Amino acid sequence: MKKQLLTICASVALSLSAPMAQTVETLPVYLDDSQPIEARVQDALSRMTVEEKARLSYAQGKFSSPGCPRLGIPELWYSDGPHGVRAEINWNDWGYAGWTSDSCTAFPALTCLAATWNLELSGKYGKALGEEALYRGKDVQLGPGVNIYRTPLNGRNFEYMGEDPYLAAEMCVPYIQELQKNGVAACVKHYALNNQELWRGHIDVEVSDRALYEIYLPAFKAAVERGGAWSIMGAYNKVRGTHATHHKLLNNDILKGEWKFDGCVVTDWGAAHDTYEAAMYGLDLEMGSYTNGLTSESEFGYDDYYLGKAYLKMIKEGKIPMEVVDDKAGRVLRLIFRTAMNRKKPFGSMASPAHYQVAYEVATEGTVLLKNGNGKKQAGLLPIVPGAYKNILVVGDNAVRNLMQGGGSSELKPKDFISPLDGLRKKYGNVTYAQGYKAGRPMYGNVEEIPQAVMDSLREDAVAKAKEADLVIYVGGLNKNHQQDCEAGDRITYNLPFGQDELIRSLLEVNKNMVVVLISGNAVAMPWLDDVPSVVQTWYLGTITGNALADVLSGEVNPSGKLPFSYPVKLEDCPAHAFDALCYPGDSIREVYKEDILVGYRWYDTKKIEPMFPFGYGMSYTTFEYGKPAISAKAMNKDGSLTVSVKVKNTGTVAGKEIVQLYIGDDKCSVLRPVKELKGFRKVDLRPGEEKEVTFTVTPDALKFFDDKRHEWVAEPGKFKAYIGASSADIRGAVSFELL
Repeated sequence: MKKQLLTICASVALSLSAPMAQTVETLPVYLDDSQPIEARVQDALSRMTVEEKARLSYAQGKFSSPGCPRLGIPELWYSDGPHGVRAEINWNDWGYAGWTSDSCTAFPALTCLAATWNLELSGKYGKALGEEALYRGKDVQLGPGVNIYRTPLNGRNFEYMGEDPYLAAEMCVPYIQELQKNGVAACVKHYALNNQELWRGHIDVEVSDRALYEIYLPAFKAAVERGGAWSIMGAYNKVRGTHATHHKLLNNDILKGEWKFDGCVVTDWGAAHDTYEAAMYGLDLEMGSYTNGLTSESEFGYDDYYLGKAYLKMIKEGKIPMEVVDDKAGRVLRLIFRTAMNRKKPFGSMASPAHYQVAYEVATEGTVLLKNGNGKKQAGLLPIVPGAYKNILVVGDNAVRNLMQGGGSSELKPKDFISPLDGLRKKYGNVTYAQGYKAGRPMYGNVEEIPQAVMDSLREDAVAKAKEADLVIYVGGLNKNHQQDCEAGDRITYNLPFGQDELIRSLLEVNKNMVVVLISGNAVAMPWLDDVPSVVQTWYLGTITGNALADVLSGEVNPSGKLPFSYPVKLEDCPAHAFDALCYPGDSIREVYKEDILVGYRWYDTKKIEPMFPFGYGMSYTTFEYGKPAISAKAMNKDGSLTVSVKVKNTGTVAGKEIVQLYIGDDKCSVLRPVKELKGFRKVDLRPGEEKEVTFTVTPDALKFFDDKRHEWVAEPGKFKAYIGASSADIRGAVSFELL
């Protein structure tokens, strides 16, 4: 019946406009979803006017772009939010529409997902998010973000998947695959080199080809080639003199050339700057122009966009070849057929118990235990068994703050929110609370707006209550305010904001029994680290925050997260900050990535700098013993492979999950290479006393570096090492082999 009605409607539409006669019995190819998508695209293009083709390439609203109404091809609807479907935005301004039916599940931010090192969970996350987007009628979900963590000051690091290209690549693929099974497109962002928010609209990044290919592009490549992403979002910044969103090297040569991307390149909102470049250098769909990307409203109409009437004029003047126009329109049509016109997609659901369970699993598995005692000198306080303490004091603004209300475009409107204080009270009963410090208004507030007398009073109250407590649980960190973890601005200090370092020291002076819970998407300085018995790094956990946190602190869930980025002791230890200001943040016009390929642990290893906490680090309430690694062969040829295996045993008293990491090092090479690079990981679940063998397959691809002179990936014959580690700094064994 559906197909019959569609046939009739299509025939009526075409009879009014198409020159050839149509019959009710003939279903046009572009409307027939049993036909291959390419046949449908070509059929639709053959029926469209030049004006209709050009009109596909720019917005008709803040979060919508048009189809072709004459042919019954529907519009596209987009939603912000790599970790939730954003509340409904007005058609033609940035205000919220005020709906009462647009609440969502706030999933943990992507730093938390990365910290799980769990590919199955990544797929569950994408599936659940896709179901929520589908339920809300969205065709394109703007995420995931896979930009590399280059500096802990980047305001949007919480939206990304860490410092390592292999980890980010592996974790984004199942997310994208499962999301798109719902007929909702992933829009992978921000392509490329958007590694800071300061001056993001114009900063011109200079980077070597090696660093580009080895560090900053692998996750995007995996998203396209293995994830099958249907759309990519161009970044705001410039790269080598040209804005990334319409960049010949990035879009035409690499994305659509080398990677054979058949999807749609979409601007970040307002990221287009030139009609000819946008037309010729790979941009397919322009959104958000003539606004500042966040708040202002334009006096211009949508036809004034760079790909609007100016683009159409250039087409008619012959300045833009028709094959470029057809390619651009075809990519938008392909996106529409995969999403809005996909009649095979399932039904969605919103804020369901199943989605809350996924959020809970990600939140608990991504929480990282950073410290729990210090040998004989200091006993750890975790887990906190219910009933072990009569008087528990919770301190900190983040214990009660809804952290989905800031951060920029990832702001969410959760249907439910369980705060850390709510979760801890549910777990432990009568828990006393002291705010301790006061943060600014969500998003744009800062400490300057809080009178010092107020801050002093809050600190004194918390200290007085801490004197009477048996245990203090401090819940602080960052909070998605501007110049913290927030879009459109970088952090201005590596230390905790709002006087938290001083507050923690004041609390320690009167009570040494303290557990510090840090909520953030970034590493922070910890000048009090040696004096605090137990420290937990959690992230922006969304809807289920309080329950997940309480279950980890109590031991109901054994923490198994590991860090997706390194924590430097001081900012100057970080590679982006080890040079002059031109390396970070730039001179406001230009920036040079002087650390080159030595990002994150690659830098710390090579320069022999000890981080505060290394990449891949995370403790457990149990202990794991690694056996001696074994290798299947001492040599392999350029077309072969070998396996590296190791036995891991739970030697403690509770069940736990360990993340076994494989790193590869090139002993001797003609170019500079890091000491080692992540090339594999497995998360294994072990009962007390249980032992499992973990096996990795190593192929020549894991040995390659990018040769910028030959413009190809190269594995030089010679000796290599395979390292098995519990973190990048905790290597439990190594085996040597040779590439022939």
